[in-house]
Amino acid sequence: MPIQSLNPATGTLLRSFESLTPEALEARLALAASASASYAQEPLDQRIFWMRRLALLLESDKEDLATLMTAEMGKTVGAARLEVAKCASACRYYAENAERILAPEPIDTEHAESYVRWDPLGIVLAVMPWNFPLWQVFRFLAPALMAGNIGLLKHASNVPQCALQIESLVRRAGFPRGVFQTLLIEARQVEHVLADERIAAVTVTGSEAAGRAIAAQAGWLIKKTVLELGGSDPFIVMPSANFDEAVATAVRARSINNGQSCIAAKRFLVHADIYEAFEQAFVAATEALKIGDPAQEDTDIGPLATPQIAEDLLVQVQSAIAAGGTLLTGGDRMIGEGNYFEPTVIAGVPREAPVCQEETFGPLALLFRVSDIDDAIALANDIPFGLGASAWTADPAEQARFAADLQCGAVFLNAPVASDPRLPFGGIKRSGYGRELSAAGMREFLNAKVVVRVGAESTQLELGLQQQMDTQMAETAEVPPPLNRGADDSSAPEPAPVPEERSPSKGNFSFMDSYRK
Repeated sequence: MPIQSLNPATGTLLRSFESLTPEALEARLALAASASASYAQEPLDQRIFWMRRLALLLESDKEDLATLMTAEMGKTVGAARLEVAKCASACRYYAENAERILAPEPIDTEHAESYVRWDPLGIVLAVMPWNFPLWQVFRFLAPALMAGNIGLLKHASNVPQCALQIESLVRRAGFPRGVFQTLLIEARQVEHVLADERIAAVTVTGSEAAGRAIAAQAGWLIKKTVLELGGSDPFIVMPSANFDEAVATAVRARSINNGQSCIAAKRFLVHADIYEAFEQAFVAATEALKIGDPAQEDTDIGPLATPQIAEDLLVQVQSAIAAGGTLLTGGDRMIGEGNYFEPTVIAGVPREAPVCQEETFGPLALLFRVSDIDDAIALANDIPFGLGASAWTADPAEQARFAADLQCGAVFLNAPVASDPRLPFGGIKRSGYGRELSAAGMREFLNAKVVVRVGAESTQLELGLQQQMDTQMAETAEVPPPLNRGADDSSAPEPAPVPEERSPSKGNFSFMDSYRK
């Protein structure tokens, strides 16, 4: 089946690609394996040089890359430029910090030397989504390649041109052939690739269903996985918050990337004291958003990426209204070409409604009234996801409560949830596990190898500790007393013989045995 690139604003076919044949796929896997044998041995300074060149290429090609993203998945061109810049910043972050992150970590023990060294795992398969065609890939690519791993990308089938451009950028930066490759394959072929013994690990960003399927197979194969899946992030507003800033940020947090972001605010939990004013201001600001051609500079919201996403969102809107929610604005697909959907606000959906337990991917905001901070936290946590949360309050005590009690991977106070190369990114519950970005993200696909060197001094110390242990055991050893039997108690069994006392210094026991688990 051809892999097609369609313009979501017009429905126009941009390009079509054939999936890799089994022979072509095998050739790419073999090339990755060959590259893996030598790339990890490249000096770190050389990898840093290539990574810096990659950042420069991203910046020099920013306009072309932004135009491509806008055409292929409907992202507004302004947002696309920011995405390219963010990818360049990630490359620079790892180029500047790789030496620190990868440095051996000494551990204080009685031995001559003990430390942890960080070794690459090898070939890592990345199954990535379409909503941030470059950023989702680069937040894996930059740390993985900087650490000496090899990357294989299975990108979403609706952004094949972006996927190929990423591979081209890596090669133009000077990275050796095979270090990073795009696999134009169908979803059904992922199982075959993951099962290949040359694949060491897999990282998945996408739907809960995709994460479950790949993680189940990887678990059976005992291969390392990192999952970044769905989210239904709460946006909490308390009476002490900066009201105007909270409203403006709330609208941006829901409409970012045309509403198609895992960390977009989706549920707005507003304190009863300010709820009416917030609802009125939020709806007015939502209705003021300009919907249109994502290639135009003044467009706020472009089309959804595929017709199916628009259909799924319409079903959720209808479900929310049927459950008892009140439609305040929007609520339907827009007439005409393209996958456009009206920015929609629904209030008062019963908390037990099924839609309240789902991720909504598109410009749909659900408003909830909460009575106090306890109610806000309880509702925020009453969701199977746990990716991020944004809480708005000027009260330090409330800030501390939100930071401690919200069940998610990141809490942003008086700011929208965002990813940053310097900060670990990931979630809990059904939002996935593991972390991307920062040192934590790089180390997800590194082997924390412990190295212990026993020298003359540590050997003497070990013997001294062993002798001390022998003495303590000899002093505390107790032999059970014989049974207290009467003279005529001939029927009682003879006591079992006491086994010979065996000190740790006898047999094949050594002091190092205590460190082997």
